[in-house]
Amino acid sequence: MPNDVNTTRVALGDRSYDIQFGSGNRAGLASFLRERTDSLHAVLITDANVDQLYADQLGDQLTDNGWGVHILVVEAGERSKSAEVATELWETMLAEGASRQSVVLAVGGGVVGDLAGFVAATFSRGLDLFQVPTTLLAQVDSSVGGKVGINLPSAKNMVGAFWQPCGVLVDVDVLKTLPDREFRAGLAEVVKYGVILDANFFAYLEQHSDAIHAQDPSTLHVIVERCCRLKADVVENDERDLTGHRAVLNYGHTFAHAFEAAGNYGSLLHGEAVSLGIMCAARLARRIGRIDKTFVDRQRTLLENLKLPLAPPDFDADQLVELMHHDKKVDGGRLRFVLPDRMGHVELVEDVRIEDVLAALKE
Repeated sequence: MPNDVNTTRVALGDRSYDIQFGSGNRAGLASFLRERTDSLHAVLITDANVDQLYADQLGDQLTDNGWGVHILVVEAGERSKSAEVATELWETMLAEGASRQSVVLAVGGGVVGDLAGFVAATFSRGLDLFQVPTTLLAQVDSSVGGKVGINLPSAKNMVGAFWQPCGVLVDVDVLKTLPDREFRAGLAEVVKYGVILDANFFAYLEQHSDAIHAQDPSTLHVIVERCCRLKADVVENDERDLTGHRAVLNYGHTFAHAFEAAGNYGSLLHGEAVSLGIMCAARLARRIGRIDKTFVDRQRTLLENLKLPLAPPDFDADQLVELMHHDKKVDGGRLRFVLPDRMGHVELVEDVRIEDVLAALKE
């Protein structure tokens, strides 16, 4: 087990769990699990990209330590977050003898984590879940917090549950094999955390863009740990999204999810859509007088320096607004947006005029 391992706790009473950060610490997965479960059977869910890179070796590690392991592989990409794929996984788990004593191990990016988490939450009325995120986006965001789910054709994450993991193991070394496009896409969620919760962190990102591009390990450790801690703080205060506090995590996502749906969940990576979405949200906030041009320019410059997209595809604006009405923040048919009023602080804003939304899309 490597020595440079840190742990942060997500404090949720009897649903509390640890996030372990390290370099090469996936070599200690069996010990990590054994400290947190009495199970001896794992259903390891991964995708076709991650299977040979990491899933097989992790499955072998567990087998060598006395576990029974079944590895289930789905196609890579957002389209696997569907009822059809979830059904295939349920049926396979049933055929392979998974039981209430089994655990589900999600090894992959955000799609795998959301899908495997949903399967864990629903099979046999709920199995223990562990997350081993292998993309930057999953490491800094989706593996933490317990939101799991699948997509409907016209609405992202509309079917799901709150199902906290029993532990999250983050090994930043796996990012070395991540395609450059996937790595950059994950940075959009990183920028989001600075905008919504931590102005000093946003400044850190501005000052370290070269080190981020070079994937400097110490810089990545800072980024991943800070994002997870920020998200853990939010989740601890509003685990089930009841007070509106957790909604701050959806900065830019009302636009982003519409972009993804308009592209049939295939033309944009989630992080790319988030980059486009937070630019639209910033323009909207400026248009209604919440922030000034300096804020918008500062966010744009950081996204540009991180080589993230800024101009959305040529989707029909009216269709995008229609898709936004499927967003989970919609209240009584009214769109609501998470918008900043200063760096490091956002609020959930109601009664936004559709003409302002359309203008933000077209600027």
